[in-house]
Amino acid sequence: MAAKKKKTAKKKAVKKKAAKKPAQSRLRLWLMYPPKHITSPVICELVTRFGLLVNLRQAEVRDEIGIVCLELEGPRDELKKATRWLERKDIKVEPVEINVIES
Repeated sequence: MAAKKKKTAKKKAVKKKAAKKPAQSRLRLWLMYPPKHITSPVICELVTRFGLLVNLRQAEVRDEIGIVCLELEGPRDELKKATRWLERKDIKVEPVEINVIES
C-alpha cells in the first residue's frame, strides 16, 4: 500500500510540473536587416537565447538589405523579449499582414 501511495504522489508531481509550462504563442514577422547584420547568425541567436521554434517562411538577402519572413513559436513573454532584442539590434520588425506562402 505504501508503494501505491508513492506512485500516486510521483504522478501528481509530474502533472504539476507539466501544468506550469507556459502557453505557446505564434507570431509572424517581417525582419529587415541593415547591411551590418546580413552575415550575422541572428535567427540562430533567436533559437538559443529565447528557446523559440523558428519557421523561415520567405527570405531575400542582398548586399544592402536582408528581408526575412519568420514564424516564431514559444512562450508569449519570450516572443516579446525576442522582438525587443531584434529592435535593439537595429533590425526593423513588422507583423505579417497576409499569409506569405498561401497568397
